[in-house]
Parts: sequence; structure tokens; C-alpha cells
Amino acid sequence: MMNQTTPATASQDALMAADLETDTIADMYLTFDIGPEEYGVGIAGVTEIVGMQRIMPIPDMPDYLKGVINLRGKVIPLMDVRLRFGIVERSYDDRTVIIVMEVGDAPIGLIVDGVREVREIAASQIDSHAQFGRGQGRQVIAGIGRLDGGVAVLLDPSVLVSDGDLALGRDKGVD
Repeated sequence: MMNQTTPATASQDALMAADLETDTIADMYLTFDIGPEEYGVGIAGVTEIVGMQRIMPIPDMPDYLKGVINLRGKVIPLMDVRLRFGIVERSYDDRTVIIVMEVGDAPIGLIVDGVREVREIAASQIDSHAQFGRGQGRQVIAGIGRLDGGVAVLLDPSVLVSDGDLALGRDKGVD
């Protein structure tokens, strides 16, 4: 006897598959290095990873905002995550990359020492950030992901990048 799929069953299957994909994406993190430490951001906000390129400096910005790049006609402000965290600046090398993300309605590029991999970290493997924070205001740490052989500090990009940081990226493009 053949197994028949009705339109209602097919749409239910499609919804379940979409839910599984959403759940999977919610548990996926792009991990990267800042010094010897591993950090991560949710993969859903990442649009691409690009190599270092010429950065146009912008005056009167915090030191961790290095400037902007023109990426296929779109102005992308760049934040050096090392400097944002108060870690000593280092020269960019062949492993240094820019993680381009959409945060709110604006793009931002995070300059990191190197990308590791995309990891699946289930919610049950993430410890609360509350035990590490100061208890006031919003925390840049979304949680601490327990990994085989270590941990990854999971960041909340909406806190990492303040509204003032995003203002540069709200323009539509560059001529």
C-alpha cells in the first residue's frame, strides 16, 4: 500500500520542518577568537565574513570604532571587539576578519582575531550571564556556552553595539 500525502499533511510537515530549522538556527553560534578566548554570536544575525580591507577612519568616534568600509556599495561601520572590551590593540594579520552582522536595522562589522567555526550550543548548555554581570543595566554577555574542553562567551550584539555605534551604518549606500 502506498503512503499518500494530503495537502494538509504536507503543509503540517513543512511547518514542522520550518520549526526544526528555526530551533536549529537559534542554537547555532559563530565562534571567534579574541586573544586566546573563544566568543560567539548567534548565526541568525551574521550576514557574511570578509577579510580585512582598507578602512576609512571617521573622526570624533570612540577608539573601538575603527572607521567604515564600502562593501559592495554599502557603508559598514567597523568595531574592533578587542578595543571594545578594553583589551590591548594588536596589528591585524592574515587571520583577522570582519564579521558583518545586521543589528536592528543597521549593518555593523566586528573586527575579530579569527573565526573558529559554527557550533550548535543547545540552551541547556548555556549558563546564565547573571552570575558574571554587575547586576545593573543590560549585559553584553548573553551567556556562557559549555563546550567540549572549554567555554565560549556568547555575546548579545544588540548590547555590544549601541545605537550610537550603529548610526554610521544607517545610510543607504555610497556613491
